[in-house]
Amino acid sequence: MSVLTRDEAQTRAQFLDVHRYTIDLDLTGGEETFDSRTVIRFTTATAGDTFVELKPATLRSISLDGQPLDPADLTENRFPLTALTTGAHELRIDAAMRYSRTGEGMHRFTDPTDGETYVYTQLFMEDVQRVFAAFDQPDLKSVFELTVTAPDGWTVLGNGIAEHRADGRWTLAATPPISTYLVAVAAGPWHSVTTEHAGLPFGIHCRRSLAPYLDTDADEILDITRACFDRFHEKFDEPYPFDSYDQAFVPEFNAGAMENPGLVTFRDEFIYRSAVTDTERQTRGMVIAHEMAHMWFGDLVTLAWWDDIWLNESFAEYMGYQTLAEATRFTDTWVDFGVARKGWGYDADQRPSTHPVAPDPAAVPDTASAMLNFDGISYAKGASALRQLVAWLGEKDFLAGINTHFARHKFANATLADFIDNLASATDRDVHAWADAWLRTTGVDTLTPHIEETDSTWSLTVDHNGSRPHRIAVGAYDHTPDTHLDADRLVPRDRFEIDVPHNGTAEALPGRRPALVVLNDGDLSYAKVRLDPTSWETAVRHLSGIPDALTRAVVWNTARDMVRDGELTPTVYLEAARAHLPHETDLALAQGVLAFAGIHITDHYLTPEHRPAALATLTALCRDLIRRTEDGHNPGLRLIAVRHLIDAATQPDTIHDWLTNGTVPGGPELDPELRWRILTRLAVLGATDETTIAAELEHDPSATGQQGAARCRAALPTPEAKAAAWHALFNDDSLSNYLFTATAQGFWQPEQADLVRDYVPRYYPEATRLAARRGPAIAEAAGRYAFPAHAIDAESLHLGEQALNDKDLIPALRRKLIDQIDDLRRALTVRNAH
Repeated sequence: MSVLTRDEAQTRAQFLDVHRYTIDLDLTGGEETFDSRTVIRFTTATAGDTFVELKPATLRSISLDGQPLDPADLTENRFPLTALTTGAHELRIDAAMRYSRTGEGMHRFTDPTDGETYVYTQLFMEDVQRVFAAFDQPDLKSVFELTVTAPDGWTVLGNGIAEHRADGRWTLAATPPISTYLVAVAAGPWHSVTTEHAGLPFGIHCRRSLAPYLDTDADEILDITRACFDRFHEKFDEPYPFDSYDQAFVPEFNAGAMENPGLVTFRDEFIYRSAVTDTERQTRGMVIAHEMAHMWFGDLVTLAWWDDIWLNESFAEYMGYQTLAEATRFTDTWVDFGVARKGWGYDADQRPSTHPVAPDPAAVPDTASAMLNFDGISYAKGASALRQLVAWLGEKDFLAGINTHFARHKFANATLADFIDNLASATDRDVHAWADAWLRTTGVDTLTPHIEETDSTWSLTVDHNGSRPHRIAVGAYDHTPDTHLDADRLVPRDRFEIDVPHNGTAEALPGRRPALVVLNDGDLSYAKVRLDPTSWETAVRHLSGIPDALTRAVVWNTARDMVRDGELTPTVYLEAARAHLPHETDLALAQGVLAFAGIHITDHYLTPEHRPAALATLTALCRDLIRRTEDGHNPGLRLIAVRHLIDAATQPDTIHDWLTNGTVPGGPELDPELRWRILTRLAVLGATDETTIAAELEHDPSATGQQGAARCRAALPTPEAKAAAWHALFNDDSLSNYLFTATAQGFWQPEQADLVRDYVPRYYPEATRLAARRGPAIAEAAGRYAFPAHAIDAESLHLGEQALNDKDLIPALRRKLIDQIDDLRRALTVRNAH
């Protein structure tokens, strides 16, 4: 397939303007293909040649200005349009298109629970070509009119209000000018909850088998939607630019969600079948807010080329967390961001694949390279940079600049230069210099405090390893004056702001030095921080006594980074978790610390001989948390502890009893998520079999159950089970994206290293062939989930480094392998450091 280059896009944008697409989709033709008929009306500025993109199963006919063209002229995904004259043109295309099972293009899913079928589009980057012919680049915006023929009993959703006509066809209201990648259709026998807000129709939709679960949470979802909608209208001068607001929770979705104007699509795991924590509900709320922010930043004003993808994602990420905190009951969103999302950014920024938040245009020469930038840098680091910008600029000036940006570029496209100019128009500060320092550089700065004290004063100097300016708060904490009341509690003495590096030395401050000094208190900047020796000793002993959860998040991140950098023994982190998590009140922190301890430390940073002791520590910690929550006052913390105890189990007896009895003693009762979680761990331990897995699947035949069974079967510790799973992953191209992921998750297990050792060298050539055959979505899944991440030794590292020399690696797989191999290298370094 030919990928679009930046140069080609710029040339085509200067050559033509696209005015209107009229698209007719027929979804009644069977399980493999659907019909797509497209009329594109455009004008050319001069005489010349160009091309239109299309990936059909069959191109039946194509005509230009009423003259038929030869369908055989289609080469890969491009059809040439030659000898165009200046002026208006009409292009007509009639094609059969393939349904997808990988979440790309028009994805088709049949629900195993009730046999109902659903289809939906995901057209991001260049997948519109899988659904209809298009001049496929973001700066050729157009009006779109769609008509859809669907089976009886189906509802059709789209970017505009849908009308069901008497002939069984659905017409969608014409859109304002939008980019091709933002067109959306979702069709099927949806269960819908509808309402009206601010004079607009609002709806939430899911497949019928999830109807009871959507109904349970409908009030919460709609309340968050309305609250964020109203808050954005307080922030933004431009009103919501579309005619309706639907949110569809769709099956086997490749991303968290997609910001299609008027029809946001979400992965339907956000419709909870099983118990979840309040932090998980907060995450769902953040995604709702994130996607709604895109209606302005991304949809109303769209990037001109994919090098500015951060403008979409960083802005929506920042606004998602900030607006949810301002408008809903979830007021501590930045704690979750600090402990869950920020580490994603720090990790990505320290790998060989790092890139600036706003990369040089030359670094994004085509769509294939652009796809590689959807990572922790474009999301978490970019959002952190914007949060630092707001702290430095002030929210009033920041929003003034944003509103100027919307007014100048609405329903059009804009670049980084436009964005910075519009911000600069609202302030006397040097925003251009800030952008150069923050958006055009790579890597993570490190801030280290040095404290001097006399009998009556203390002062702070900050060692700044990096190049960016930071506006940070410094928190000073003392032990509680009455140790008889709470010996572990710390109380804030002072909090002051400093600029680093400009005035990184504070004036002499009165009193003896504090027991704890925390740089970047409040987590307003993006930098790794360290503690001075006295503060570190205080933190190790009294971390749970720090009064503010966001400050605790900064300290836990310090410990996390020290482990990753080989400066802190992993077992010390585990001991700190063992000591302090039983007293932790913030669910996001408890989940974040346990996840790092359970995934990174026990599975990667500790050698196999030290792993059992670490799992025993985690098990004891989780038992403490379960005992602490016996009175039912914190079910979310109890659920987190139960999950992690299951994952850390080294003996099957306890969790097998839970499965048999259908409950954890004292609660919770086992819902489908917990039952499959236990069964997966029992499979790893060799304490279950195919008969039991099949019986559980009969009890829960849902899509989630199918994935659970695939994960369990791949985790069984027998040569036959591993061979079957490997064949399914690398030879069965009918496997959907979700079933591929579930099978891959079960295959590699630390306890089964000897059993799967021979598969490690097989992975690289077979993953390379698979990625070339099935495309970027499966390539990304193969690199993320099917990678032998637990094979941590010099030989595996050498195999991985050699594999990167293979010129046949498609970009999506290459990027994942670069990251995975760097993580492998880091794990070896951490092991060797201790």
